[in-house]
Amino acid sequence: METITDRDIEKVKALKKMKNNALGLLGVAVLLFLIAIYFKIPILQAFSEAAMVGGIADWFAVVALFRHPMGIPIWHTAIIPTKKNEIGENLGSFVSEEFLNREKLEIKLDEFNFASKASDWLSQKENANKVANVVAINIIPGILNAIKDEDIKRFIQVQFRERLEGINFGDWVAVALEPLQKGDLKNQMLTNLLEVMSGELRNNKDLIRQKVKASTPFLSFGLADKSITEGVFNGLQDFLDEAKNPESTVRLKIDEYIFNFLEKVKNSEEMRIKINDIILGFVGKKEVQDYINGIWDEIKLSITTDLEKGDDSSIKNSIAGLIQTFGNGIKEDHVMFEKINSFIKNDLLAVLLNNKKVIGDLISSTVKSWDGKEVSEKLELEIGKDLQYIRINGTLVGGFIGLVIYGVEQLYHFVF
Repeated sequence: METITDRDIEKVKALKKMKNNALGLLGVAVLLFLIAIYFKIPILQAFSEAAMVGGIADWFAVVALFRHPMGIPIWHTAIIPTKKNEIGENLGSFVSEEFLNREKLEIKLDEFNFASKASDWLSQKENANKVANVVAINIIPGILNAIKDEDIKRFIQVQFRERLEGINFGDWVAVALEPLQKGDLKNQMLTNLLEVMSGELRNNKDLIRQKVKASTPFLSFGLADKSITEGVFNGLQDFLDEAKNPESTVRLKIDEYIFNFLEKVKNSEEMRIKINDIILGFVGKKEVQDYINGIWDEIKLSITTDLEKGDDSSIKNSIAGLIQTFGNGIKEDHVMFEKINSFIKNDLLAVLLNNKKVIGDLISSTVKSWDGKEVSEKLELEIGKDLQYIRINGTLVGGFIGLVIYGVEQLYHFVF
């Protein structure tokens, strides 16, 4: 059921008032007729008779448009509800043939200058804020509510994995490690690493003793713990000290191992596949997946929180700024200016002309789908007030015509 607005109520009141005015004027004509008969006033009788005929005839004509007069199904009355389908077809044909005409449309589109009006409107801060408000209040939250979080998270995961699978991490590792084969960088890094390992060994001597003690037989009563610990510690320390020397055998073997490893990374497809598998396997871990899923949650929360700030929303203000910039840009860019107008004129014109029959059929089918009584009531509400002037004019004009006829009749009797 449609909601009755205050405007509809005002229209009903105005229509009722005009109907009462027209009926009241007809009532005056009837009263004058009775007075004329009673007091035998021929001129007043002629005026009132013609006024009543004119008023009643025009009342019949006006009412016949919308319904059967007094509910009597007289032929060719209730024209709008009974001829609704024919009216729809004629209206659709009229619009498609008369309005959707190439010459007329081209003139109107040239006169409209859409680019100029759009740029002027969008470049105003107030209008840019209106559009930004619509986007920030309705469109963005609507999109966020419409899309499913699971779908977005799945999409991000699939895209993230596809992008990683498209990367050859073996090449990246090879390129990153290539400088280690040249110059003193490798030696310096290895020396620093050995220094760190040597320091950690010294700092954890007690831990080594505890591990050795836990591993020696119980019956030794701890007599071998100290000597074993010293042997392990000194052996490791000597190994690290020797490895620090770039000319030592240990260091040369370490260098050879690193060289062979880098060569495999650079030249072995099997090694590159292993590196890729290790990285992709890491991406597949639950912790990483949870982190990726959290990206969308953080983005959505950030957007929602910002939009709740209203006029202080950075997203809304950024949109408004972009709209203003776009509006000003159209004014300054004559090429864009012409392209927009050309698009509106050519493309829109082509769409309208190619679909003129469809538009006409749409109008026709839409009118046909309306309820006849409802259409009649709506039209009467819109134009019925003005149509009551026909009744008023019919009453007055009829009366004056009656006077004219009476005058001609009297002149005729006077002359002849």
